[in-house]
Formats: sequence, C-alpha cells, structure tokens
Amino acid sequence: MDETQSTETAKYSGILHLPGGIDIPCGVMKDGTRLLSERKVTTALGGKRGGSHWRRQKEEGTKLPVFISANNLVPYISEPLKSKLVNHKRWRQVGRGGTGALGIDATALPEICNVYLEARRDNNLWPSQKHIAVQAEILMSALAKVGIVALVDEATGYQEERQRTELQQLLSKYIAEELQPWTKRFPDAFYKEMFRLRGWDYENLGAGGKKPRLVGKLTNEIVYARFPDGVLEELKRKNPPKSNGNRRFKHHQFLTQDIGDVHLNNQIIADITLMKASKTWPGFITLLDRAYPKPGTQQGELDLDIE
Repeated sequence: MDETQSTETAKYSGILHLPGGIDIPCGVMKDGTRLLSERKVTTALGGKRGGSHWRRQKEEGTKLPVFISANNLVPYISEPLKSKLVNHKRWRQVGRGGTGALGIDATALPEICNVYLEARRDNNLWPSQKHIAVQAEILMSALAKVGIVALVDEATGYQEERQRTELQQLLSKYIAEELQPWTKRFPDAFYKEMFRLRGWDYENLGAGGKKPRLVGKLTNEIVYARFPDGVLEELKRKNPPKSNGNRRFKHHQFLTQDIGDVHLNNQIIADITLMKASKTWPGFITLLDRAYPKPGTQQGELDLDIE
C-alpha cells in the first residue's frame, strides 16, 4: 500500500447499512465517484486482510484486494472490473483526519459478488471461499432491490444535491438559452383528431380560427407532460400566462433544437397515431398512459381528470 498517496476528503460521507448487520463507510467524492471502504468490503464478504496479503502485493506486484486476488478467481474478473479494483483511492470521511484509508469504486461491489457466484456455478471455488459466495449472494439480493449508487447517495445525504444537479443538467438539454422563432410544430392532423375525440367541430373552425382554451391544457396533458419530470414546470415558469390567461409564446419556442424539438416531434407523432386508433378521449388517454406514462407514474396507471 502506497502510504505517500494523496488523500482526498469526501464531499459527502456516511455509513451504508446492509442486511446481516453489514456496515460499510462510504463517500461521494468531488468528482462524483462513489467510494466504499475496501477494508469493510473485505469484512462484509467474510474475508480477512492481513499481512500476508500485503507481502503478496510486494512480492508479486498484485494490486487486487485480498478478497478477489486468488488465482482461481482471475478468469472471472473482467478488464473493466480489474481497472476499478487496482486503481485504489485513498480517502477520508467528512470530519476525519489522518492519512485516510483505501477505497474502491462502489459500482464494483455487485461485480465482485458476481465473480464469486459465477465461480461457484462452475464449481471453481476453493473450500475456504464458499462462505464468501454465500455473503456475495446476500449482498446481491440487497443490491437487486436498489442500485449501489442510490444506496450510497442515500447513506451520505448526497441524494438531494444529486437530484438538483441532475434536474439542472436535464433542463439544460431540453430548454434553450434563447427564445426560438415561431414555426408551426403541431400539424392539422393533431387538432383534427383531438377535436374528433372531444366531439368538437373542427371543420367550421376555419384557418387561423380561435381554438377553445381547453386545447392548451389538453396539449400540456398529452404532449409536454410526457417529457422528463421538471420540463413542463420549467416551460410554465419561463412562459407564464398573461392577465387574460393566454401565454405570450408557445412552449415549443423554449425547446432546444437537438433534444427538445426532437422529443416534441416524436411525441406529437405518437399522439396522432394513438388518437387515430381510439374511438373516445378516455380510450385514447388509456392508450397514451400505457405507452407514454407521465414521469413518476407506473406504466398503465390512468389519469382521466380532464373531461
């Protein structure tokens, strides 16, 4: 172990509590890397990290952690996993001093478990390793419910900041910095099908005729509400209604051309297709919710509040 390696203090740190009384110190570094205490991962897998391991490191030049450095496991270690395991990082928890401890990339944990499970499947485990495979199975069961990254973020308190950061990154992809010039984005077929399902007379509307105010609400419901969570809210914030209830611009004028416009066009085409396949508005909403559920809802949930 290189004692001269620089130590970085985590931006967020905490304790990851796993089934079986397994507690692993974890941290989120400034670059977003999630780290786990290598020593506690060894303990969680039922292994030991003693002087013999460090002697083997010095004599053979191996950098793999003791719990996965046995020769019979090497064939099951992918190159990406090996890269994560040999690139040790020295880190310390928030509020801690000293030289810190070695950490491994948290995303390596399920891959480590899988090494043991695959070796067990092939009957290639040594008798002294079989109890580690049992621990690996317990850990994999826990990680199958919630991803390791989400668990670390929750344990360290980084979850809230991550959500804010990810939302801003998402909005920057969908919302343009400058207002785009108006162009016709919704074809006549979109409104013809909407009017048909609503029982409204589209033929007598005339070119440029004024549509019912409810059309805007319905458009938000079946188009913009199907965008990633937060996009419609940001569009409403940037394009608030005037005193008469109408908005000064069209929502699509605030979308980016490379991502926002593409999503808009795809959603409009999907809506037209589903409307043509429907006989009633509620029937259309049922199909839409099943094919393009709103963010935060389960596929197939219905939202029929609009009459």
